[in-house]
Amino acid sequence: MEKTELNKLIAIWFEEDIRDGDHTSLCCIPPSQQGCQQLIIKADGVLAGVEVAKAVLEYFDKDLRMEQILKDGDEVKKGDIAFRVYGRELSLLQVERTMLNIMQRMSGIATTTRRYQSLIADTGCYVLDTRKTTPGLRYLEKEAVKIGGGMNHRIGLFDMILLKDNHVDFAGGITAALTAAQRYCREKKKDLRIEIETRNFDELREALSTGIPDRVMLDNYTPEQTRQAVEIVRQWEKENGKKVEIESSGGITLDTIRDYALAGVDFVSVGALTHSFKALDMSFKAVKF
Repeated sequence: MEKTELNKLIAIWFEEDIRDGDHTSLCCIPPSQQGCQQLIIKADGVLAGVEVAKAVLEYFDKDLRMEQILKDGDEVKKGDIAFRVYGRELSLLQVERTMLNIMQRMSGIATTTRRYQSLIADTGCYVLDTRKTTPGLRYLEKEAVKIGGGMNHRIGLFDMILLKDNHVDFAGGITAALTAAQRYCREKKKDLRIEIETRNFDELREALSTGIPDRVMLDNYTPEQTRQAVEIVRQWEKENGKKVEIESSGGITLDTIRDYALAGVDFVSVGALTHSFKALDMSFKAVKF
């Protein structure tokens, strides 16, 4: 995420939390008093958000100094120290909650992603995120997915065409939706990849017959149906000399993701990465020397 855009977010976070002052700290801490706090990991997982924490510190008080011990993507255990920060105690107290909120959230997403990806690491399949993100935090949540070892799908509605069931139904069917998407890209001079969601084998075959999609989504297929669908796509590829990526989607869990990966798909998208994760517990505690 661009620094300018991140700083806009950080400004909103501090406006939300501090407004005209952290009166709790101001009433009892001398303004020039120096101190140190350290980030303590309180549960096993994957660390994410260290680079964002640096940006938060720099934005709020350029004199704050981080002594970094661990980095984004490191696997951490309860009791680990991720970093220490030195500077004015007032500043340390005021950045604490904002920094922790972002790091706990990003680390929870990275931990969840690592858990999913580790189950399919030997298959050549990758777990994808979705647009089921927190408004305003999408870039950071998707960055956490990458830190955890997953891959980003599209960022938003602007960087890929994904024709889902409602688009198909409103457009008048699979072929109508795909040809309209292709025509739109040509007319608007947009170099966008085109993906289409299919709900059954008939829709899958129709989508392939157009020769248009770069990727097909198998929505709510069972693992056995997925294996059959993969065979259909791979046979079509042999006959037509074009690669079509295959993505499984729809209610896939830790218990089922490996079955879908072993069925031969290229990607498995999991909304739970960013909407049903558990934040990684951590605290930012004063260090007494």
